[in-house]
Order: sequence, then structure tokens, then C-alpha cells
Amino acid sequence: MKLPRRKFLHLTVGAAALPAVSGVAKAQTYPTRPVRVIVATAAGGGNDIIARLIGQWLSEHLGQQFVVENRPGAGSNIGTEAVVRAPADGYTLLLVSASNAINATLYEKLTFNFMQDIAPVAGIMRTPNVLLVNPSVPANTALEFIAHAKANPGKINMGSGGNGTPSHMSGELFKMMTGVDLVHVPYRGLSPALTDLLAGQVHVIFGGTTASNAYTRTGKLRALAITTTERSELLPDVPTVADVVPGYEASQWYGIGAAKNTPTEIIDRLNKEINASLRDPKIQTRLAELGGTGLPGSPADFGKLIADETEKWGKVVKFAGIKAE
Repeated sequence: MKLPRRKFLHLTVGAAALPAVSGVAKAQTYPTRPVRVIVATAAGGGNDIIARLIGQWLSEHLGQQFVVENRPGAGSNIGTEAVVRAPADGYTLLLVSASNAINATLYEKLTFNFMQDIAPVAGIMRTPNVLLVNPSVPANTALEFIAHAKANPGKINMGSGGNGTPSHMSGELFKMMTGVDLVHVPYRGLSPALTDLLAGQVHVIFGGTTASNAYTRTGKLRALAITTTERSELLPDVPTVADVVPGYEASQWYGIGAAKNTPTEIIDRLNKEINASLRDPKIQTRLAELGGTGLPGSPADFGKLIADETEKWGKVVKFAGIKAE
């Protein structure tokens, strides 16, 4: 038996409204039990610190514990996949970072599609890298460094925290946009790369502002340029790479994601609370101490950032022929 079109549409609209009402009810009561925040890296790093900072705020303001769980491995893909496979109920969240955008192209055989399988919830923070050189390098500005590198192709070693890491990608984008030939030397983390930069074993790295600040203040390292389009409050006298390489921008950034099909009402509630945290003076101070600034905005804003970054780093990975370790 065929239903008249008008009656069919009426029933369809009514049926569609039921999940919406149910979703609103869930959002009003969410969360009713502890929430896991998966950090796809080891404890103690930037991802972990940010997750615990926001997790504490959410615990205090939503009345349930937001428990950080570290699931490192496979360049952050193990922890990410755990969230992809979790129920879409808002009780398993992911600390999203720039690595997720990079990995979408870096890894050829992922069992998930990050942009399709993770729903963006909210941005948290953006932090720059800084172009650092050993004092033996005869350059005091990014422009002078570019000239020195072009005069010495293949003779300058660039350290990084490993293949495909944000520090490596910052350097590869710099190479792509300037045409310089730097020899990449990957390390297992930025700390050993920084140690060898201090010793002169490598000549340049794109490192974190907080980790290197003490060395630049004492002259043990020279900070030539900031990788974001705006200067860093930690290094206010250091210009940006974009001042001499128009269009250059590279940064580490963090946010929260959830499994796809998580109810919109739950995502919106989390987004509202995370944005509220970014307006709190204590949180703002803590982010500044970490060398970053807040990334407030809607879920759609964070989704656009992820899409833009995935496209940008995909081009760099292909241009440089980078392979996952």
C-alpha cells in the first residue's frame, strides 16, 4: 500500500524529530558517568599536558571525571583508532593534534579516515615552532639563513623529533617554499635533537618555544624566526618566517574530537564548555606559559582547521616524499 506523499512526509518528519528530542535529553543529562579523553602519545608531552588541563576544567564544570588515558604508538594512530571504534556517545574523546592532519597522508594504509571518522568538537590551543640555529651558523635572521643555506646546499643538517612530526614538517615546508637543501636528521623526540643542536651536531631545528627559551636567552642557541603568522609572547622580539617567506605558516595545535555520529547536542555542550575555559584568565595564563594562544570557535571552525591542515601537510608529504618510520 502506498502512502499519500503528504502523509509520508508528515510521518518522516515526525520520526526524524524523535531522535532530536532524545538527543536534547541526552545532552541535558550528559555526562552521567566518567568520560575518557584518549591522548595518543606518552604521558608528559604537550598533548598530555593540554588534555589534563582541559580535562580538569570539564570535570569541575560538568560534574563527572574526565579521565586522561594515554594510548601511544604508531605515530598516534593507535589512540586515534581507539576513539574511531568507540561508541558514538560522547564518553570517549580524542585529544586531536596537528599529527592527525599529517598522518592522513603520511600513512598509506590507515584503517580509518580521520576527517570522516572523527567529529570535531572544539579547538583548544595553537603554539608556534621557532627556527633555531647553533651559534656557529653565520646567520642572525631568517633571510641570512636562507642565503647561507643556498650557498651551502646539502651541507646543513636539520634535526627533528622524527619523520612526519610537526617539527619535521615545519622544516620541510620551509624547504619547499624557499628552495633550500637541508639534510634531515630525525631523532626519537625533540629533546635529543635539541641536545645535538646545542652540541653543534646538527645546525638547525624547528623547535618548541618553551623548551628552547632558556637557551636562546643565554645565547646558547639563536632564534631566527617564529613559524606562526604572529609573533610569540615568549619571544616578542623574534620576527616571523612569513616576514621573509610570504604565506609560510606552521604550528602545533590541539583540540578535542569524538567518534562520528556523536549526538550534535553533546558536541555542542562540550564545545560551549571548552570555549568557556578559554575565556578563563587562569587557563589563558597557563596556555601562555606553554607558548600558545587559545583557539576558540565552533565545531565547524575546528573542522575547517583540520581540513585545511590536512590538505596543506598532504602537499608537503608528497612534495618531500616523506615516508612513515
